[in-house]
Amino acid sequence: MRTPDQSRVYVWDPFVRVFHWTLVVAFTVAYLTEDDLLTVHVWAGYVVGALVVARVVWGFVGSPHARFSDFVYAPATALRYGRDLLLFRGERHLGHSPGGGYMVVLLLVFLAATVVTGLVVYGGDQQAGPLAGMFTKDTGEAVEEVHEVFANITLALVFAHIAAVVLACFVLRENLIRAMVTGYKRP
Repeated sequence: MRTPDQSRVYVWDPFVRVFHWTLVVAFTVAYLTEDDLLTVHVWAGYVVGALVVARVVWGFVGSPHARFSDFVYAPATALRYGRDLLLFRGERHLGHSPGGGYMVVLLLVFLAATVVTGLVVYGGDQQAGPLAGMFTKDTGEAVEEVHEVFANITLALVFAHIAAVVLACFVLRENLIRAMVTGYKRP
């Protein structure tokens, strides 16, 4: 959908933008809190989990550029895009780029894995939450390391995502961060 002046195209719907920035806050809070602020950590994790479920649903029924069908490319296409971007000749995409599409999928998978293992830890170690009583304390403690590994992989993906966005902004001469705030990009 174009604006009347034709200088901008509406790409990111309100759900995608609110999801993105709420996820940034929720994951940051969850990552920076744990033992001393366990209740805050757990609730931030619940928010992350709810956001991931909502985004997966929106990936099938949402606006055109939010749908997985719009940005899940063949692996070779994503690899070529990444190579070209690193060589400062990346091709501009109105929605997610092939590399950005794979980053969305990777982040959703690792966020989901972090949430699920967190629920197992909380259910076993603390005997609390929706999985309370389903796991022993030993199971909760054993899964805690896996939970931390998934959280750290997710954090590494976040940093890679930020670096790729900054690089793409430079290479493509486009403010992608502003687009994720306003919803608009140039045609």
